Amino acid sequence: MILDILIIIAMLTGLLFFVATTVGIIRFPDFYSRVHAAGKGDTLSTTLFLGGAILFLLRDFSGGSLLTAGKLLLIVFYVFIASPTATHAIIDAGYEFRVPYWTRSPKDNSTEGEKTNEENMDNGFYPEDLKG
Repeated sequence: MILDILIIIAMLTGLLFFVATTVGIIRFPDFYSRVHAAGKGDTLSTTLFLGGAILFLLRDFSGGSLLTAGKLLLIVFYVFIASPTATHAIIDAGYEFRVPYWTRSPKDNSTEGEKTNEENMDNGFYPEDLKG
């Protein structure tokens, strides 16, 4: 009974993070913040979903379920390594191609209004001494 509740909590929390990731991708103003939301949310929500699946498999303890749970644990480990690495590579590529980032002008304190996100995009100031 308690294990079932933990499985449901893990799955629902994973779903909540997937929804938050989707909202972040839609609502955030620039490339960098959108990729950040996608990378963080994807990693955590996939881990929670697979963790719930591992717990579900281990309810019925047998050799086959233990093997499948071990494979899912390897997938969790791979996602934990690959997703942040891929997110970093995508953001680094955007930085190298000088994708502009969003800035809020000091006179405009609201995020809503007639100004579009493209008008608030910076022209891409990147210090040359930081480049490798």
